[in-house]
Amino acid sequence: MEIPAIETAPAPPEGAPGKKGADKASRAGRNLPAAIAVGVGLGVVITAPLFSPWRWLFIGVLVAAVSLGIYEIVQSLRRLGALPPMLPLMIGGAAMLVLAYREGPEALFLGLVMTVLACLAWRMADPAEGFLRDVAASTFTAAYVPFLAGFCALLAIPDDGPRRVTAFIAVVVCSDVGGYAAGVLFGKHPMAPSVSPKKSWEGFAGSLTACALAGAIFFWTLFDANPLLGVVYGLAIVASATLGDLGESMVKRDIGIKDMGTLLPGHGGIMDRLDSLLPTAPIAWLLLAAFVPYP
Repeated sequence: MEIPAIETAPAPPEGAPGKKGADKASRAGRNLPAAIAVGVGLGVVITAPLFSPWRWLFIGVLVAAVSLGIYEIVQSLRRLGALPPMLPLMIGGAAMLVLAYREGPEALFLGLVMTVLACLAWRMADPAEGFLRDVAASTFTAAYVPFLAGFCALLAIPDDGPRRVTAFIAVVVCSDVGGYAAGVLFGKHPMAPSVSPKKSWEGFAGSLTACALAGAIFFWTLFDANPLLGVVYGLAIVASATLGDLGESMVKRDIGIKDMGTLLPGHGGIMDRLDSLLPTAPIAWLLLAAFVPYP
């Protein structure tokens, strides 16, 4: 099978929040107006079904985003010679999200197991060479994209689910915005030069401040909960979001690509927007369940 060409670059993606830029005119390394417009559009696409009478449409949005993310990951992994099967990952990923929303966390775990087994069975029809490589790539894709996204579906289940999802996504956005602003204005000391040279400790401090404040405000206004718990929540969010950003940067550096895709102007691919959200979703679900009683 011919592998589609993917834009390559020797350096990791530029302009993620909290990263230092080389020049003041374009420190983000992106088309900033396009990035803002796309970000606002994505926010509308997410919140409109979430706060509508047909909340299940939100799961449809998740399925679409996860399907695109799986496509980008599979196409990227093929550059390394791995051949995770696209169809079982797509079907299994959609099933995981639906099962999580309808049946809860146990069904989400079951969906992950069944998806991995389906990929294993699919791969057994091909020669044995590269079997472990392809199964490992399939397991990575299934766990990284649809399984982690399933926790966002779990957040939407309770009566106050729209507020829980809002508190999750909005605080991650605050991490990005706070890190970007502080990194552009004050960034001097690289945080992880071997992985993402433009991410700075000053940007990370901006993310910490923004998330702590946002967590306190959201806990107070959305849940009538102790703002101090919101601060703890915000600090946990910024930790997982930063690790998610660095983790995807390492994956892209290993593959040798700049972005996972080109679908979103000013952002890259879907996975370049989900990198912080995916690993943060289970943290948000767990802490909100612990700190905010279900109505």
